[in-house]
Amino acid sequence: YLKISKLALAFAIIHSKPPGKSCKEYTEHLAKTVSEQDFGWKSKVEALEAEVLRLRQELLLNKICPRFCSENDASAETLLDQECINPMSYSSQLEDSGCDVSNDCAFDSLGIASDFHQSEHVDTSKRWLERVPPFNLCYTSKEESLTAPVQFLQHLLEIRKLSEGGILQADFTELENDSFTVFNSVSQLLDGLTIFYNSPKFPVSNFLTEAVCVLISLITDTKLSNHVLKKCFKKLEEFKKNLIQIILRNNNVNRFQALHAVSHTLVLLGRNNILRNSLISLLLSEVRQFAEQLLQAHQIQDMYDITQYENIFLLCMILEQLLQNETEESNISSSDYDGEEKIKFLKNLDQIILHLSDEFPLFSLYLWRVSVLLNSAQIQ
Repeated sequence: YLKISKLALAFAIIHSKPPGKSCKEYTEHLAKTVSEQDFGWKSKVEALEAEVLRLRQELLLNKICPRFCSENDASAETLLDQECINPMSYSSQLEDSGCDVSNDCAFDSLGIASDFHQSEHVDTSKRWLERVPPFNLCYTSKEESLTAPVQFLQHLLEIRKLSEGGILQADFTELENDSFTVFNSVSQLLDGLTIFYNSPKFPVSNFLTEAVCVLISLITDTKLSNHVLKKCFKKLEEFKKNLIQIILRNNNVNRFQALHAVSHTLVLLGRNNILRNSLISLLLSEVRQFAEQLLQAHQIQDMYDITQYENIFLLCMILEQLLQNETEESNISSSDYDGEEKIKFLKNLDQIILHLSDEFPLFSLYLWRVSVLLNSAQIQ
């Protein structure tokens, strides 16, 4: 049937070919015309899908808390005077990892740490209570494509805070009935952040800073994080893996400002206990594999990837900070970590450090520090 269809199409092209054009030229012209039409339809479909998701977001918010979403609810204005919701400050966790680069240089380059700190003193109730703006079919920037998911998740967080204070009544069981909306909203946010981190532009807009703030607030909220992790755990795992690969593979000369921004986001993701454990396992695996490759290259006097060597220190810094935070908190036993990855990392580590210490003293030092933190957590 396929052969007959192709033959019929060939005859149709030959018979309809205008004079002065070869069959090949006419076929290419038809193919180009069809592809342009497909692109136009694809754009329209994507726009309509985005509109459907926005409407589902509004519907879900209305089901969770009708009073919050009602445009004609006169009591909405009184909420502004009843409660002032202050976003959490995230700069307090950014502690020095032992290298010469200070926290201000390392993480404030993105503008996130300072913005989080300043936001503690700003009344954000009006901004949080604003309705989602009308849908725009033509996105002009990465930020605009994130508007709907960010504001939807902001509204969820605000409803959560207001309901916790007894100001609003909310039914969060509705989240279980609409996993599609929650999953797609979080996925859009993660995909947008991944695109930005792959090709960052500085200075970073306040909106992207706020998007990171919303993500971290979502995964650290005691009630909402359970719903998000249940539906979006694989997507969050993929996001973490993408960020780690962005750090390892970036070879731009002026890359360190962007890489510190990615590192900052990974550290903040580690505030969720479940995500922290899997993140530690991912980092242990990457550092271990690089250490083994570097040892092999050193033993046979072969070349090694100098860019990856420079970037691996960022992973060590993240790993050290996550382990140090965990040791200080002492609220999760080391058995909750991926035992297989920890065993693999510690196995033959002393020999690796011994052979690399003369040629790569700083990297060997970081390996030793990580091993000390792993062993101290095990002792505790």
